[in-house]
Amino acid sequence: MAARRKTGNVTLKDIAQATGFSANTVSRALADKPDISEETKAVIREKASQMGYIANALASFLRSGVSRNIAILVGDISNPHFSVMVKEMQTLLQRRGYNSIIFNTEEKAAVEKQAITTSLSQNVDGIILCPAPGGEENIRFLQMHGKPFVMIGRHFTGEDASFVICDDVHGGYAAARYLLDRGHKDILFLNGPRGISSSAERLEGYRAALEEKGIAYRSELVQTVPVTSRRGTEKMRDILSQRAECTAVLVFNDILAWQVICILGELGRKVPEQCSVVGFDNIKYPYPVHLTSVSSSKTTMAKRSVEILLKKLEGQKGAGEECVVLETDVVEGGTVAVLNEKR
Repeated sequence: MAARRKTGNVTLKDIAQATGFSANTVSRALADKPDISEETKAVIREKASQMGYIANALASFLRSGVSRNIAILVGDISNPHFSVMVKEMQTLLQRRGYNSIIFNTEEKAAVEKQAITTSLSQNVDGIILCPAPGGEENIRFLQMHGKPFVMIGRHFTGEDASFVICDDVHGGYAAARYLLDRGHKDILFLNGPRGISSSAERLEGYRAALEEKGIAYRSELVQTVPVTSRRGTEKMRDILSQRAECTAVLVFNDILAWQVICILGELGRKVPEQCSVVGFDNIKYPYPVHLTSVSSSKTTMAKRSVEILLKKLEGQKGAGEECVVLETDVVEGGTVAVLNEKR
C-alpha cells in the first residue's frame, strides 16, 4: 500500500529533516545567501521543489521588510491602451525579481481607494497607478503612508509626485489642427471628464488649434462621455444623432472612437466619406481600415514608470520625484477625409 502524501504546508523543518541539513542552512540556501555553497543550495532547492515547498511571504516580509510585490492600478483593463502597458510593466518588473498585483478601478475614485488600501494591507513595495477622475485625495493618502508610487498616463496639478504622461496639450492641438488643415470646421469633441488631466489638456490643445485658425470655440461641440468601454454608448449615440452638421469627430480614446464609427454607421453616415474620426492612443486593431489617431508610446510610458519606481525602491542616487512628458503626434490612418471647397 502506497504511503499517503503529507497534507498541509511544507516547512523549513520538514526540508531540514529530509536533507539532513539544519533549518537555518535550509533557510539561507533558499534565500540564496552567499555563505551557502552552490552544491548545498542545489540539493536543498531540489528537495524543496519535490516536497512542494511554498515560501511564507509574510514571514519573509517580517524578516526583510521587502515583499517584492508591486501593485498596478488601471481604470479599464479591457482597454488595450492599459493592457499593453500592464503587460510591459509586468515583464519589466519580473525581470527585476518583482511580482505584480493588478487592480481594475473602473475609473472610480472609491474603487481606487479600496485598491490602494488593499495594496497597503498586502505590504506591496510600491504602486504604479493611472489615477481615477477625482482621485486627488487618494494620491494624498498614498503620500501620507509614505508608499513609493508613480502615476502613469495622468497627473494632478500641484501634487509633488512622480508621473509619466504623454504631451496631451500638443496631442489635442495636433489632432484638431490635422482636421482643420483638411477643411473641417465643425469638429465635435467627445472628451473625457474634466477630472482627468488628459481631458483638460487635450481640450486646451483643441481650443488653441481653433484660435490659431480664427475659428470660434463652440462649447456645444465639446461633450463629456464616460471613458470606459461600452458605458457611454447610448450617450454618444444621442450626441451624434443631434450633431449631424459636424463633419468630424475627435474622440478621447481609440476604444470610444471605434464605437463612434459603429454608431455613425448605424445612423447611415459613412466614415470617412460623410464624417471623419480621430482617436487617441494609436492602438493597432485588426480592422481593414486603420484609425487615424494621436500616438502615445505605451511601452515607453510603462518602461519609464517602472524605472522611476525601482529607483525609489532601491535607493538610487537622485531618486526624487520625476515628471516625464513624452511627445505625441498624429498617426495617419484611413478615417479622415479631405473636404472639398464646395462642402
